[in-house]
Amino acid sequence: MIESNNARWITLALLFVARIGLGFQFQTLGSISTNLVADLNLDYTEIGTLIGLFMVPGMFLAIPAGLSGRFASDRFIIGMGLLTLAVGGACAAIASSFELLALGRFISGVGFVFSSIFFTKMVADWFAGKNLALAMSVLVSSWPIGIAIGQIGQGWIAENYDWQSAFWVVSLYCFFSACIILFLCKDAPGIAKASGGFRFTLSRAEVALTTLAALIWALFNAAYVLYLSFAPIVLEVNGYDTLTALGTISIASWMMIFTISMFGYLSDQSGKPDVIIYFCMGVAVISLALLIYTPFGLSSTLLFGFAGIAPAGVIMSLTGVAMRPENRAIGMGLFFTIYFVLQALAPPIGGWLFDLTESANWPIVFAMGLFACTALATYLFQVTARRHVL
Repeated sequence: MIESNNARWITLALLFVARIGLGFQFQTLGSISTNLVADLNLDYTEIGTLIGLFMVPGMFLAIPAGLSGRFASDRFIIGMGLLTLAVGGACAAIASSFELLALGRFISGVGFVFSSIFFTKMVADWFAGKNLALAMSVLVSSWPIGIAIGQIGQGWIAENYDWQSAFWVVSLYCFFSACIILFLCKDAPGIAKASGGFRFTLSRAEVALTTLAALIWALFNAAYVLYLSFAPIVLEVNGYDTLTALGTISIASWMMIFTISMFGYLSDQSGKPDVIIYFCMGVAVISLALLIYTPFGLSSTLLFGFAGIAPAGVIMSLTGVAMRPENRAIGMGLFFTIYFVLQALAPPIGGWLFDLTESANWPIVFAMGLFACTALATYLFQVTARRHVL
């Protein structure tokens, strides 16, 4: 029993380190957007499109990716996904036009689909029934760590070398992460795989709960991506230089590394994940209002990092309620299909609002609305969960 308990925490640590590469790769466009606008004459609608394009493959590959878990091990699929992320980053690094950048982002997005689904599934398998919210919080915190490293590191690389080097660095990280998963990780023991080939096996209750859980996750992350993409521009308008603006906004992601686990622990202990989400979404809206309507940029970032984005692991743990263990692979496929649709749409809309108004405040207002909708979707999930006990 002790050996099994140690194995799951070791596995979580390896998954955590490898999953940092997902946030690191995703953030590249946001960190070097100013350089791309200057060097390739892109507008911010195109920048938003490139950011969102990372999520587009998930719109049609997430369910097939989930079904692929019936034919290959979880760690093999994650490893191949990370290698695909590395290839996409290399393609973007040699790009000299919007079209080639788009191809690189699309390839990276394919790898992101497969790896994201099975990172989450592996943790759900290893921690089912015990410390799930805490474990999911630890796993999910790897995303903001990758983003925070990217905000500081990629911006610095682009300013002191060139934006192409930022893509090369992140591709190398994804390559070494793939090696970690393929050679050091193990799948959870005793987890049955669903049978039936490519047959869709979710019940109506599982579909309803998984759809609502996915909406919560998608709305929350879409708002967070808009914050990462446009909050630095808000600070630049208020007199910050580019690196200082990126560094200030990155503070929220660094804080999330610690607060996300704290709120995950509170959720496990209290059994009230919905209350935690409601509270955090209220804080998120208030902190973004402070960002655009007051000169307190740093205070806004601290508040946002403390609670605004802290319930990520709590939200992801809802997947443990939404689907039966044997249906987690296909369930995660449906979950991420919905997630990727909203993630692909939100950044271009944010970029369009910026171009239309010539103000980064409006994408932030859009993010505030998405955080409010996250709270509403959480309420609907709780109502549905009480009616359908799996």
